[in-house]
This record gives sequence, C-alpha cells and structure tokens, in this order.
Amino acid sequence: MAIRHFRELEVYRKAFNVAMKVFEITKSFPIEEKYSLADQIRRSSRSVCSNLAEGWRKRKYEAVFRNKLTDAMQEASETQSWLEFCLACNYINELLFKEIDAEYEEIFLMLNSMEKNAEKFCF
Repeated sequence: MAIRHFRELEVYRKAFNVAMKVFEITKSFPIEEKYSLADQIRRSSRSVCSNLAEGWRKRKYEAVFRNKLTDAMQEASETQSWLEFCLACNYINELLFKEIDAEYEEIFLMLNSMEKNAEKFCF
C-alpha cells in the first residue's frame, strides 16, 4: 500500500512522539528557562515534523524534497545539542538523555535512507 499522507510515515510518527516527550519534559524546567532552553528545544524538536510535512507536499520536486529532509536532520541535530544542555544543567538525567538521543539517532537513519532513496517517494 502506498503512503498517501506524511502522517503515515514511520519517521514522522517517531519524530512526533519524541517531540511530545520533549514537550512533557520541558514542563518541569525552571521558569528562567521558559523563553530560552525550553522554547528552543521545543521548537527544534517540532521542526523535524514540520519539515517532513513540508517536504512531503513538495515531492513533485525531488531536490526540494531532499532539502526538506536535510532540514529535518538539521533540526534533529539541534535538538540533540539542546538535550546536552539539559543534561549539563541537570534538568534531565543521563538515562533520559541517552534514551532520547538514541531516538534521534534512529530518526537520522530513517531520514538519511529517505534522502538516499528520494526517487521512491517523489513523482
């Protein structure tokens, strides 16, 4: 069965779920982080999904589709960087850091595979 909507993509579902996990975690951050670290990590984690959605609608243009996948990977990398700050500031523990970091590594593999095989997704 062909994938007809970006929400059907396993990578989108994984990215959405981890972004929601990030959102829940940041609810407990100190108030002074509300407009800095919490906002930044929420934005970048959600941007993985939004770039996938945008790219999916631009599949007519393979180069644009690939570019949006690259953008999604960049946002995932940014989220990993913010996670490192969360760990260093003791807002999350090492176990949670490793868990979420591993989820992003899996997302990278999936996005990279999509980028390498973009022609299979484009029309």
